[in-house]
Amino acid sequence: MNSSQAFWNRRAAKYAASPVADQAAYEEKLARTRKLLTPDMTMLEFGCGTGSTALIHAPNVRSILAIDYSKEMIGIARAKAEKAGITNITFKTDAIETLAAADASFDIVLGMSILHLVDDRRQVISKVHELLRPGGYFVSSTACIGTMSPIPRWILPLGGKLGLIPKIGIFTDETLVHDLETAGFVIADKWRAKPGSALFIIAQKP
Repeated sequence: MNSSQAFWNRRAAKYAASPVADQAAYEEKLARTRKLLTPDMTMLEFGCGTGSTALIHAPNVRSILAIDYSKEMIGIARAKAEKAGITNITFKTDAIETLAAADASFDIVLGMSILHLVDDRRQVISKVHELLRPGGYFVSSTACIGTMSPIPRWILPLGGKLGLIPKIGIFTDETLVHDLETAGFVIADKWRAKPGSALFIIAQKP
């Protein structure tokens, strides 16, 4: 188990009990995603945490594979699904980098609040592209620290080095868009609730 996994395992219960930081922005992201969904779709969500987003989208798609490398997060997600009576989600302890799935397996992939936490975002974006069927969508929400004010750009990496928070990649909006387009995606939607908040992107595989 690496330090990031250990961090999220320790934080799982508190994370599950915490309110959404910006409920209006979250609802907007859900609404924009929901417009893409059809009842025959297969969805993958990586970095799914305690499953809140997957549970909301479950009624609108055929099936969801939701993965997170924190077993404690996945345990909470499974309990929430069972309590809600939702049966079309498979929650699995795994990471996108190690997920064994055939190319073109999914119609839509969600990566919410995760691309700034992975070790190699370009590798992850490339794998998402491979996992999507032609015409499929990659929906992401990402903290682009390089676009923020100098204070977060200095404090957050320091917190990662000290083990107070997970290590966070520092890059700008422009870099993320470039990475997506280089991998073969076309940007279909790009939205930010307010300056300094996460960048929401819908990217399509042609």
